[in-house]
Amino acid sequence: MTRTEEFEQLRPLLFSIAYRILGSVSEAEDAVQETWLRYESSPTQPRSVRAFLSTTVSRIAIDVLRSARVRREEYFGQWFPEPLLADPYTDPERSAELADSVSMAALLLLERLSPLERAVFVLREVFGFGFAEVAAAVGRSEAACRQLAVRARRHMDAGRVRFDADRRERTELAGRFLDAFRDGDVAALRELLAADVRLVGDSGGNAPLWGRGIFGADNVTRVLAAMITPFRRVGGVVQPHEVNGQPGAIFRDSGGRIVNTWTLDVLDGQVQTIRAVLNPDKLRHLGPVADAWAILDQANRLRRAAD
Repeated sequence: MTRTEEFEQLRPLLFSIAYRILGSVSEAEDAVQETWLRYESSPTQPRSVRAFLSTTVSRIAIDVLRSARVRREEYFGQWFPEPLLADPYTDPERSAELADSVSMAALLLLERLSPLERAVFVLREVFGFGFAEVAAAVGRSEAACRQLAVRARRHMDAGRVRFDADRRERTELAGRFLDAFRDGDVAALRELLAADVRLVGDSGGNAPLWGRGIFGADNVTRVLAAMITPFRRVGGVVQPHEVNGQPGAIFRDSGGRIVNTWTLDVLDGQVQTIRAVLNPDKLRHLGPVADAWAILDQANRLRRAAD
């Protein structure tokens, strides 16, 4: 097998490691590309290609995360990970675990960890690397990695969102919720929202947003109800789609360009949290992006004309 073939075989794993460490599709893809360049230029063939590539991509991701954290602290408004429509790394026996580990809620919890804690947690807890492999990847002793893993696990367990075990039921409920939104069925929307539901978004200051978020079923229902008619008037389309391993949707304009994505946290038969990514810079990897400000202006003009 050539180096190219070996690398391509492991590319899904490398991207999945990098994305969970970085929370950014574009940065993860860059980390994987840099890993390939280092592997291609290596004068010797490593004994274990998987170990070499996993170590390389992890160290690159750790370095990128250290510099990215400063930018995220200065980010305008709420910061969310870049939406991921499909995780390229698959393991049928652990599909549910892998999907939950890439959820928006899990990635936001990972943001609370130090870069080293985050890398150790991802390698050990998500991908099941042995501590010897983890230690080699992050450049620390096994004892130190065990301590990092304990701290990381404690932080993650303290804030972890408990999803319903039945993914099919979560998807079915999300489908009913999105159908109610598209149909303008306000009563059905209200019934599916938890009493303390949150509607929060990440615009980066580059798209219309609802301040710091909307909280409570009545308030969220009013906001959603106010969105439905204007969005339909401009030819908007709601496309149900799994996002970050969760039920969600892609919102498109009349030309098929992406307006935003939603992920839905579903628990106990109700929608607990709606997270919207509206920042166009975080949507470009998904395809052509719409001008959300122009859509809002068009919707307002159509509303005034109708009045």
